[in-house]
Order: sequence, then structure tokens, then C-alpha cells
Amino acid sequence: MAKSSDKVTIKKYANRRLYDTESSSYITLDRLAEMVREGREFEVVDAKTGEDITRQVLTQIIVDEEARGSTMLPVNFLKQLIGLYGNSMQGMVPQYLEAAMDAFQRNQSAMRDAFGGKVFADLAKRNMEMFESTSRAFTASAASKTKPTEDKKPSGESELEQLRAELSALRDKIDRLGK
Repeated sequence: MAKSSDKVTIKKYANRRLYDTESSSYITLDRLAEMVREGREFEVVDAKTGEDITRQVLTQIIVDEEARGSTMLPVNFLKQLIGLYGNSMQGMVPQYLEAAMDAFQRNQSAMRDAFGGKVFADLAKRNMEMFESTSRAFTASAASKTKPTEDKKPSGESELEQLRAELSALRDKIDRLGK
């Protein structure tokens, strides 16, 4: 059995069925799409001729995704791409597109690192702390201006206690999300 890091051979039969030689089972285009997302290396070969048809099968996956409504390729881009077939620049397009996708992935990784889930949880926590300190300052200022009697609290103070309880509950939720 092949290791998960080895290139898997997928055989495509005349009846359009795909056979995974690693798992010894038939698979679907959806499973091939999952393998791409998992970073698995594979090649698709025609079972009869042995010809490498990976490019055609990957293109079929894109067509299926676009047909399902998961549109990612703008119409203008598709038109420009089609216009480049047979053009003198055709040979340069694959390298350019690969370089552009590599740069996009690097930028995506940098964004993920810069704005990871923990950053947002920390930001929310800091916002809550700022809100609390402002609330305490406001409460201290209001308390110094009016001293209510013990048996009767103004409605603003009971609302403040309710807000503090809600704030505490939100802080607990944020702490749980940050962990």
C-alpha cells in the first residue's frame, strides 16, 4: 500500500469510472477534489492507453464546481483565457498562472498568520476590557454625583448591574473562544 505522501495513480476506464489504485476502490470526481484540497499528489491515467489525462480530469472538476454554482472564475477571465489559446503567448501563460497562484497562496498564508482566530479573540477581549474600564469610570462618576438610599435604587443602577452581568457572560464566552 502506498504512503500518504506518495503519488497515487487513478485509472479512468472507458465507462468514465475512476479507480484509486491506492485504496483499490472506485472513487468520484468529488473525492478527487477532496484529495486536491488535502494536498494529495495523484495522476490520472487512461486505463486502456496509459496516457496521462490528469489535466482533463482536473478541468472537469472545475467545470462541475462552476456548474454547481460555486463560481470562482469570472466570465471575462475565461474569455481572455480562451483567447490566448493558439496565441503566441500561449506558452507563457501556464508559468504566469502558476506564479500568480503561488503568490496568491503566499499572501493568503500571510493573511491567515496575521489575522488568525486568536488575533480576533484577543481583539474582542481587549475591546471588552476597554468597555469595562469605561463603564467603571462612568459608574464611579455617576456614584459620586448621587448617593441613593439603601432601600431604593434608581432604575439606572439596576440597568447597570444587568449590563455588568451581560458583560461578564460575554467575557466568559470570549475566553472560551480564545482557548
